[in-house]
Amino acid sequence: MTIAIALAYLAAAVLFILGLKQLSSPKSARNGNFTAAAGMVIALLATLPLLHFTTAGLIIIGIGVIVGGLVGSVGARMVKMTAIPQMVALFNGVGGGAAALVAVAELLSFGAHPAFSQAFPSVFSIVIGSVSFAGSMIAFAKLQELMTGTPITYPGQQVVNGLLAAAIVGFAIAVLVIASVPFSFIALMLLALVLGVAFVLPIGGADMPVVISLLNAFTGLAVAASGFTLNNFALIVAGTLVGASGSLLTKLMSDAMGRSLANVLFGAFGQTHAGTATAAGGGPARSVRTASAEDLGTLLAYSQRVIIVPGYGLAVAQAQHAARELAEVLEKRGVEVTYAIHPVAGRMPGHMNVLLAEANVPYEQLKEMDEVNDEFKNADVALIVGANDVVNPSARNSPGSPIYGMPILNADQAKNIIFMKRSMRPGFAGIDNDLMFGPHTMMFFGDAKDSLTKLVAAVKAA
Repeated sequence: MTIAIALAYLAAAVLFILGLKQLSSPKSARNGNFTAAAGMVIALLATLPLLHFTTAGLIIIGIGVIVGGLVGSVGARMVKMTAIPQMVALFNGVGGGAAALVAVAELLSFGAHPAFSQAFPSVFSIVIGSVSFAGSMIAFAKLQELMTGTPITYPGQQVVNGLLAAAIVGFAIAVLVIASVPFSFIALMLLALVLGVAFVLPIGGADMPVVISLLNAFTGLAVAASGFTLNNFALIVAGTLVGASGSLLTKLMSDAMGRSLANVLFGAFGQTHAGTATAAGGGPARSVRTASAEDLGTLLAYSQRVIIVPGYGLAVAQAQHAARELAEVLEKRGVEVTYAIHPVAGRMPGHMNVLLAEANVPYEQLKEMDEVNDEFKNADVALIVGANDVVNPSARNSPGSPIYGMPILNADQAKNIIFMKRSMRPGFAGIDNDLMFGPHTMMFFGDAKDSLTKLVAAVKAA
């Protein structure tokens, strides 16, 4: 490797790190994407002189670049904000699969008895990359509702998974110690693919974002291992960054849900628990208090402090612009407006921040859970737009609840609560939200965008 190429890889690594740092804030996230992309372009250009292409190889690479570029750019532009987790799962899975295939190709080139330093990273990449690919495809299918989002379990499932893992270890040892023959490492890849499917099937749709983040970390580790196999510094750095950031994000998301990672992965969480309008424990149906747009508009217009709690329902309805318009109308009347952002609102961390930033909501108005929770008790109105589990008091008050212990937004402490939802259906956790039945709560049913537009008109008329 020449000094010029080494310096180019170093520059790419610095850009990767800077890009990741910029992604930590909605203000700089857009630039962070461009920064990291520039680093990848530099890494790719620096790698080209190290390769020895045939004419057929150049044609295949050209086709791959064109097809991949079209699929990536068109897919990213067409995907809805609510489908970002699915897109992340799909792209992540492709990355893991690519790392596994590269490792297979390298093992083929090493011969029957490669050095341990060559074989081990390849075997590691095959296993982790294949698990990530297959698991990500199942996660995509669940989030896209191509299959049921509830946990899929069967008797003896853990035994089957254990046998799969044991078989993978056996084939891995065979490749490393006995001989690197195609039968061994292809069987290793196929078993890892099956394990990836079996790993994600028993996890509910509500936990898919956490699983996607974990699988993203797996892909990063597989890519880093491929970097050792190929002796490519850029791949090692990029893969390590993805693996580390994915692992940290997984931990943060688990903490935000008030659960351990083991519970998320092995707790079969996500099954439906209670009916849509029954008291916890199967008691009689409870009534809710509804209000008209005019009454709610008057309440909002004559408030001093309003906290808006956006959720998945706002994202589905693409109501971020209507929310910003309502905030602006209220501010013109002297009302202080802020947005309370739960770490997993909208399914993934940062999802709601990006959605609101798209509507030009001032970043200063977006307050994270720890920052805003103490402010609810001084708020005249907590306006909940499509959120559910992240404001459910059962997380604090009901030890038997599936979400007990999950940190939530203290919307129930506001003087008045306006709860905007399409219906009384529960959230991802599949349980009733006692806040809907509270004495200070008024329900306003309908599409979030349409309902917010009605509130804007009502505030103007108040």
